[in-house]
Amino acid sequence: MHPNPLPDLLEAVQLYFDSLYHCDTKMLNQVFHESSSLFDADNGKLFVEPIESFSNDVGGRTSPASRSQEREDEILLVDFLSPISATVKIRLRAHQNVFVDHLGFVKTEDGWKIVSKIWHLEKIVEIDG
Repeated sequence: MHPNPLPDLLEAVQLYFDSLYHCDTKMLNQVFHESSSLFDADNGKLFVEPIESFSNDVGGRTSPASRSQEREDEILLVDFLSPISATVKIRLRAHQNVFVDHLGFVKTEDGWKIVSKIWHLEKIVEIDG
């Protein structure tokens, strides 16, 4: 019998949320598998980005934390394929952008790692003032 994998998986999801809120590439690289890629098709064309490129992009951003933006991140769905693999659907806001992601996780010797990310820009929030 396997121990409950959910608490450790949720900890990895929180690390993902924190890494993007703070634009912290050390945290980001800790939660992503080094061979992972990110995918998006919002503009009608498939966009594929390796994690190294995404990490560099995140490291160059102004963090929501530095602007004291209120946290808006939530887990919408957790679906275990097995005790060591899962898909997690999340929603998060970074500045005006609200994203929905499907994160593919696999439990490795080093804990839960994101091996794939499909993201979608759900909406852009108007800023008052």
